[in-house]
Amino acid sequence: MISKKHAKKVLKTCLITGGDFAEIFAEDTIKNQLELSGGEISKTNTSNIYGAGIRILRGTQEVYGYTNDTSLEGLTKLAKSLAKSFDFEPIKAKVKVKEEVIKNKHTIKIDPSITPNEEKVKYLNEVYEVAKDYHEHVSQVIASLVDTTQKVLIINTEGKMVHDTRCNVRLGLQVVASKDGDMQVGRDSLGRNQGLEVFDESDLQAFAKEVAKSAITMLSADEIEGQVMPVVIHNAFGGVILHEACVHSLEATSVAKGVSVFSNKLGEKIASDIVTAVDDGTLENSWGSLNVDDEGTKTQRNVLIENGILKSYLVDKRNARKMDGHPITGSGRRQSYRFSPTSRMTNTFFTNGDSTFEEIIESTEYGLFAKKMGGGSVNPATGEFNFAVSEAYMIENGKITRPIKGATLIGSGAEVLKKVDMIGNNLTYGHGMCGSISGSIPTDVGQPTIRVSGITVGGRGGKN
Repeated sequence: MISKKHAKKVLKTCLITGGDFAEIFAEDTIKNQLELSGGEISKTNTSNIYGAGIRILRGTQEVYGYTNDTSLEGLTKLAKSLAKSFDFEPIKAKVKVKEEVIKNKHTIKIDPSITPNEEKVKYLNEVYEVAKDYHEHVSQVIASLVDTTQKVLIINTEGKMVHDTRCNVRLGLQVVASKDGDMQVGRDSLGRNQGLEVFDESDLQAFAKEVAKSAITMLSADEIEGQVMPVVIHNAFGGVILHEACVHSLEATSVAKGVSVFSNKLGEKIASDIVTAVDDGTLENSWGSLNVDDEGTKTQRNVLIENGILKSYLVDKRNARKMDGHPITGSGRRQSYRFSPTSRMTNTFFTNGDSTFEEIIESTEYGLFAKKMGGGSVNPATGEFNFAVSEAYMIENGKITRPIKGATLIGSGAEVLKKVDMIGNNLTYGHGMCGSISGSIPTDVGQPTIRVSGITVGGRGGKN
């Protein structure tokens, strides 16, 4: 995309007014989207995202801009414009760049960027037909497949020049069930940093049946009465509470400003003894994995909380300067070249505990089983959250009994971390898109089944 010779000239221009660090992030991305509804392809779209962003730092001050013109002239024009933001003596140092070859840990077998749409549609048809025929009350099915091949080049004045290719594929399914004026929705997705072979290796029929079953089951559910009660949150996408209400508050984006509930608490106990939480961008072919982050730093396994003790934040290059040299954690991410990078998650999860799923249920006399989490809202500064539960059941006398609808979980991440009193041994992951100031990026959320001793559960029903 950009030659080493041209990059060195542009980076040198960036530093003419006293900047002490400069970086070029170039990108060439192909994104394909297919949607199937009503038995027909209802949407198809292909887009090409191409361009480069330039960032200049002086201390903790930053200026950022981007362009579609990646010629030497185009990049030099942008560099000169950005450099005008500073007015200091230039730092006299030669710009040396050495190309680094990294091993791709996330190999693919079936490249979606060269696979005809006809081949991709077969996956949509398979889940569509199974979900449509699951029950007479299924009234609508929408299946979608998105594949993104992002090729990036990162070059900076620290001498780094590194390429990476990310191939993200995700199959989504939404099922609507209707009866007597009531309507319930089930939805789920499968996503990997991998080729289309992931769908050949998955049981798509079981996936589609589970989504349809969720919508049908909730049609017969009672409204829950609001109360404080033990809540068992199931594995996989149940980890969205850890992601949204806890780990967003561990990102340097808020910690460096001192506005996070977890600022200045390294080494302190912030969770129960059985809680260990990790962000790991190295997991092979996982949805949120990368070989290097968007600053060119190799991704790594970051233990954030270990046995209840806060061990690390997620930190990018610029925020490390604000945080007294906190180690950079390979967490600098951005949606595209149009965004400056900042600290973000990759694959975030609670590690396994010692209990089985059955033991957690059997030891709960009365509570809520949140099988699938829905959307919600979080205050990133305080970690206070409000999440809908899309599929839930009562637990009575140690058994899962009736389906319940309308439940919302209300609390704070800091509070939940201290009240986790059982953790299962069935860790798995859900696949979502995370939005923040550097755009929307793929991230895995994960956890084993956990029990929280008490959460405020909102609801509109009577006594259950």
